[in-house]
Amino acid sequence: MPKTNTEVVFLYVTAPDADVADQIAETVIADKCAACVNILPGMRSVYEWGGKVECAEECVLIVKTTAAAAPAARDAIINAHPFDTPCVAALPVDPAGSSTAFLDWICAETKRN
Repeated sequence: MPKTNTEVVFLYVTAPDADVADQIAETVIADKCAACVNILPGMRSVYEWGGKVECAEECVLIVKTTAAAAPAARDAIINAHPFDTPCVAALPVDPAGSSTAFLDWICAETKRN
């Protein structure tokens, strides 16, 4: 067990489709960079790129990992991602409002505690 569960972060990631999302999820799980990945299909993004407004259907991934493993997970995601500038953002998890058992599980399943 880790010495503390206060170091859990969720990585918010977007992917262009379910196949890419699955590939990213399988990579970070196989590498033990994350304990779990949720894939939420059907997200619509509106953004400016190259001077024009774009709209795209995407998938959201929520990658559950530790602060120590987040850099390795981020690098694996970027390497597996087809976009030049993929969305990968680390969001801290507040242990005070979280399930201790769940946070402990994330830490135990992630090799870079």
